[in-house]
Parts: sequence; structure tokens; C-alpha cells
Amino acid sequence: MEGRALTVTPAFGELEQHRRELTAYCYRMLGSPFEAEDAVQDTLLRAWKALDRFEGRSALRSWLYRIATNVCLDMLGGKQRRARPMDLGPAREPVADNLHELPEVTWIEPIPGGLVAEGDPAEVTVERETIRLAFVAALQHLPPRQRAVLILREVLHWQAGEVAELLETTVASVNSALQRARATLETANVSESPPLEEADGELLERYVQAFERYDMEALTALIHEDATQSMPPYDLWLSGRDDILAWWVGPGIGCRGSRVIPTVVANGSPAFGQYKPSEDGAGYEPWALQVLELSDGVIAEITFFLGTEKLFPLFGLPDRLEA
Repeated sequence: MEGRALTVTPAFGELEQHRRELTAYCYRMLGSPFEAEDAVQDTLLRAWKALDRFEGRSALRSWLYRIATNVCLDMLGGKQRRARPMDLGPAREPVADNLHELPEVTWIEPIPGGLVAEGDPAEVTVERETIRLAFVAALQHLPPRQRAVLILREVLHWQAGEVAELLETTVASVNSALQRARATLETANVSESPPLEEADGELLERYVQAFERYDMEALTALIHEDATQSMPPYDLWLSGRDDILAWWVGPGIGCRGSRVIPTVVANGSPAFGQYKPSEDGAGYEPWALQVLELSDGVIAEITFFLGTEKLFPLFGLPDRLEA
């Protein structure tokens, strides 16, 4: 009597093993760690419910990416793309009248490195480059299906035939979409970020000390003359060290006396929790998640993410500091 082949469905734990890479994929697609988490949760739930229909005709990983892609495309339908302030208009003068707050859904939001990569140093390096704020923002310029094609082909290195099968289209269509996506990204002029060096740790320590002292002379030596600063949810961004420091001693003077503590990397870059002195003088209140881009031994870009209610818990930062 011949044996009968059994269809073995993977346990949920096997689905869960793919959470980190699916989170990275969905984050690149959506530009928000919170939306990416929702998308991955929905993906795993849909997969779990459909396990009895998964017959192993494709690899489990490919099947999960198919589901995740459809979830992301559904979420992106009709939505305004997320961006950084520098994507929406030119730099402006460092005066308070130029501050205009836009809705939260306008902005690219940072993601802790541990949610998207860990382990193999080579893998972490690749993840760092393709998760950087500038790169994720550039991806948002692409139509959703082009975005998926570029991420799958250029970041995850899938074959054109695999992508065509996932998107239920032709190889010719995938290659055409990839060509258009590459052309769009070239106009974004996203440069590679140099890997973090041991010497950068000293630079960051000096920055924290100088910022907490609010020592503009010391900060001048640490910030590139062409550096940029942005402060989502405000659309104002500043270009040049002089304008940045003018803001800090002008409309941003309330940052004087702040405490700054390191946290996990954000999008492959150093990140810090900034706490401003409480108005009642008792301790320090959350103000911003600072994400720094370094280049040639100085600070080239500073993003102050002001949405601390959501971001500080995500990055494991306390809700206040005592005096």
C-alpha cells in the first residue's frame, strides 16, 4: 500500500520568525513604524487564517511577502505620501512666524533599528542604508506598485520573475516599473551615508555635552556649515549652521538647559531623547527625539521629531526625567 502525502502547514511561530524583515519591508512602503506594525500584524493574521489553504506551491516567505504587499497597497490607496519637511518646499528664515504645523500623517516617522535588523553585521549595514530617512522619503515619491518593485528588486534582490509572480504581472512590466522607479530616485539625489566609526562616538559625546551646556561656540565646531535641521510636525526646515544656531538662540531658546540621553539607533543613525526643563522646575519633560546624520566627522543633519507621546515609548525612553 502506497503512503499518502500529507500537507504540513507551518506553525504560527514559523510565521512570526519573518516579523522583522516584514516590518522593514512594510516600513519602506509606508514610511511609518506604527503603520508598518499594523500592516505586519494584519499580514500574519491573514496568513494564519489561510494556513489551511497554503499548499506549499510557493515558499512560505514569498507567500507572506505577497500578503504584506497587498496589505500595504490597500493601506496606501488614496493616501497622501509621507515626506520630510525638505520635500515640501525650500528652507526658510529661522523665525517663529515660519512655523506651520501639518497633520501627523504628512511625515516620515523614525523606526528603531532593532525592529528591522539585528545579528549579521553585513545585513545590518544593508538595512541601515536602505532604512535611512532620506532613502525612505525618496521611496515615497514612487507610485505604490513601483515602490514595491524597487524594494523587492533592489533592496531584497528578488528576481524579476519572482516579483512578477508576487504582483501577478509580467516580467516585462516589472522591468519597466523598475526602470521608471530608478529614474525617479536618481532625481532625489540620495547619497550613501558613511558607516559609523569609533571616532563618531567621541563626536556624539561632545555634542551631548555641548548641547546640555548650550555652548554655541562648541556646537559651531561640531556642526557642518551646510547642515540642515527639521522639526516635524512643523514644515519649517533650516539650511546652514548659522541659521540653525540662530534658531537655537532665538525662537528655540526654550531648549536651553535640556537634558539629552542616548537611545537605540533610528533609521541607522544615532538618536537621542531630549528633555526640556519643566515649567514648575521639577524635573524634565519630553521634547524631541533627535536623529543625527554624520558626515566627515561632523553633524550634517539634525531632525527633531516632536511627537514624543508615540515615539518615546517606541524607543524605550522614559516619560520624564527627575531633577
